Amino acid sequence: MLVLERLADVKIVAQGGYPEAECCRLSVGHPDALTSDPDIVSALSISGNFSFQPCSHGDFLGAILGTGIVRNKLGDILLQGEKGAHVLVVPELSDFILSALDKVGNVSVSCKKIPLLALEYEPPRTKSLKSVEASLRLDAVASAGFKVSRTKMASLISNGDVRVNWTTVIKSNTTIKTGDIISVSGEGRLKIGEINSTRKGKFAVELIRYL
Repeated sequence: MLVLERLADVKIVAQGGYPEAECCRLSVGHPDALTSDPDIVSALSISGNFSFQPCSHGDFLGAILGTGIVRNKLGDILLQGEKGAHVLVVPELSDFILSALDKVGNVSVSCKKIPLLALEYEPPRTKSLKSVEASLRLDAVASAGFKVSRTKMASLISNGDVRVNWTTVIKSNTTIKTGDIISVSGEGRLKIGEINSTRKGKFAVELIRYL
């Protein structure tokens, strides 16, 4: 995303339906055209009586994919306990899911569209830590945040297992800034908080780890 913004006069908006969404869609356009966040995701409520037959994230995902749509058309699935789940999906498939999905596991369900503001989700649990780094390279900052060796992190990056702001990055020397979200396959997510320069010319970085 950063490359596009530097090479052209464009604005890039990532939207997943709620602030901490893992799956996001990108809108790319001229800043004058994207004056506000576009509605590029829709929310559905899947309801049923799950009191005696609880269903997992995988059950909901499997049921939705069983209708014939592909995974990259779906966003996050937010479980609502015995009530069901809220699901983010591309707008063009909302009506199809409403008509095609009638069961999750052995539980009969009904689906309806809901506004994004009606999504119910729990704020993620996080743990903050500080690290002093000689540079703001991705491999250095991420290795400190995920507590793995820099060599291992560099390997994960080159293998395509690391994303910055939902975009795969394969260069270890990518510069990180405040607000960036770093995701590592098998390790989780990390948000970059405040960055301050030290007297010795290094960087004191706040790392917010999602638990």
